[in-house]
Amino acid sequence: MGDWLLNIPVLPMAVVILAACYLVTAAIYLVITALAVGERARAFKAVSGGILSPMAILFALLIGFLAAQVWGDLDRANTAVNREASALRGVVLLASDFPGEPEARIRELVRRHIQEAVTQDWPAMSRGNATLRLVPASLTEALRLTLALDPKSEGNVAAQREMIASLESALEARRLRIVLSHSSINWVKWTALLMQAALTMVTIGLVHSDNRMANRIIMGIFATSVGVAVTLVASHSRPFAGQISVRPTVLLNVMPETGPAAPLH
Repeated sequence: MGDWLLNIPVLPMAVVILAACYLVTAAIYLVITALAVGERARAFKAVSGGILSPMAILFALLIGFLAAQVWGDLDRANTAVNREASALRGVVLLASDFPGEPEARIRELVRRHIQEAVTQDWPAMSRGNATLRLVPASLTEALRLTLALDPKSEGNVAAQREMIASLESALEARRLRIVLSHSSINWVKWTALLMQAALTMVTIGLVHSDNRMANRIIMGIFATSVGVAVTLVASHSRPFAGQISVRPTVLLNVMPETGPAAPLH
């Protein structure tokens, strides 16, 4: 399915998908109606309506299979972003154990990383072209600075160790969200789903070919259900693209202010 369709709001997406379903349905109906004469009409009517139940069940199973994939990816993407934000927040809090220039520098590097994630990573992830080849310079510099700290007490040693672990966790979470940004439903799965829908539509048309009004009603209902189901899956198919996607809000919420934190009283 085209990237342009997956990146538009849900309502226009639904209109486009439903319009396509209705056009295909109308074409199938017109072809079957034109062919349903003479011997062919009797052959069409001989098609048993019992075949519709297993075909509809198979279509429902395909929808469920794809829905499980896209919602699983969306959950993992949310978890990765939350984990990254939590790790960065931990770094900022622990940096207060190293007051002065080290704390200010670490806070500024975390702030810069979040700004780069929002302004660079998210647009690239929404297009599906984010890459792991570019190492996040701010987090790498923060990790290097943390490793170079000179702890003066056991508390400083523990804080330094936790900061290193949090920075590594943030790097891993960033890697995971970029990997998940490439997740999508491939053309084979879309083709199988749409072919199953089309075959079910053809079967409905054959079974009810002797009653045109009933045929139009039943095919219209099924076309609507297919459009709604496809819209549901398509709107969630890319974790970082479209109206229903993972946003960097939680990262912005943990962005530190410029300079060291004010002391608590």
